[in-house]
Amino acid sequence: MAEITCIEDLRRLARKRVPRMFYDYVDGGSWTEYTYRANEEDFGEIEFRQRVAVDITERSTASTMVGQPVSMPVAIAPTGLTGMQHADGEILAARAAQRFGIPFTLSTMSICPIEAVAEATGRHPFWFQLYVLRDRSFVEGLIERAGNANCSALVVTMDLQVFGQRHKDKKNGLSTPPRPTLRNLLNLASKPRWCWNMLGTRHRQFGNIVGHAKGVDNIGSLVEWTREQFDPRLSWQDIEWIRKRWGGKLIVKGIQEPEDARLAIDSGADAIVVSNHGGRQLDGASSSISTLPRIVEAVGHRVEVHMDGGIRSGQDVLKAIALGARGTYIGRAMMYGLGAMGEKGVSTALELIRNELDLSMAFCGKTDVRGVDRGILRMR
Repeated sequence: MAEITCIEDLRRLARKRVPRMFYDYVDGGSWTEYTYRANEEDFGEIEFRQRVAVDITERSTASTMVGQPVSMPVAIAPTGLTGMQHADGEILAARAAQRFGIPFTLSTMSICPIEAVAEATGRHPFWFQLYVLRDRSFVEGLIERAGNANCSALVVTMDLQVFGQRHKDKKNGLSTPPRPTLRNLLNLASKPRWCWNMLGTRHRQFGNIVGHAKGVDNIGSLVEWTREQFDPRLSWQDIEWIRKRWGGKLIVKGIQEPEDARLAIDSGADAIVVSNHGGRQLDGASSSISTLPRIVEAVGHRVEVHMDGGIRSGQDVLKAIALGARGTYIGRAMMYGLGAMGEKGVSTALELIRNELDLSMAFCGKTDVRGVDRGILRMR
């Protein structure tokens, strides 16, 4: 195997090793994929200002996110079906994040349940991402389970009231939960490494739902339940409702406009995440990095502003921090690593990003990521 030197190398390897339906689930966006591409490409419109003859001997990428010490201002984003990129994917990614000293965020739509991740990480604190579903008693149960698992932050996703149309998923027959087609079953047979790993795990369905949601005890009932659960009536009152039931840090994800940022804060958010769901919902929306500055300007003095979308390198992290983000999230970069090499691949992705962050910060004449500002950037 060739030496891995960047996230793109991990992506190429994941494409070879992960079944098409699950690889495409990660590596794609909605409709024309304009926003999915813009998330990544718009970082290229921002240039660095290199400085020289500055003492950069002692450098630190350490920071905090919602009061939690982190080895770099990066968290692993919540990603559904992580356990279908690699067997026990959520457990492997959580362990890699724990070892690296950054937050791991478990998705409501994970394959491994909250309890399994907590057990595998020795109940080390991690974050839990919550969808506000129609079944509020189930949502209350999820909040309670997150607390019992020692989760230190709840990340509430606000931009999935309805599903964006993702052409790749539609063509692949990928629904929630997955329903493999004959073509996909044949493709699965061509991925013996993936199949062998999956045979060795008991986690093969949505572990946070099956056996926990009322009437959901098998794949058939899960299909029907999931189809009805995403709630188009979601409102800011739901955030207030969650705030009353959750004693830890509350992070609201899916913010793209200053008005929504202010409403999130007024509803009880401790931090907000500028995000367009990785370009998987509203195609034609602005990229996260282009949206970030106006959100920071509007509310950055009140709460921490984080950013999600398009980050493929430590340089991207540095640009986001320079534009006012207190933290960033990686989803696809982590998933490529996981699909390519399991836990080792996630660790490799994190090492690549931290090394790029450290070196780029040095070239800009900065020794502490907490002191980075817009002065290191030149906007085209």
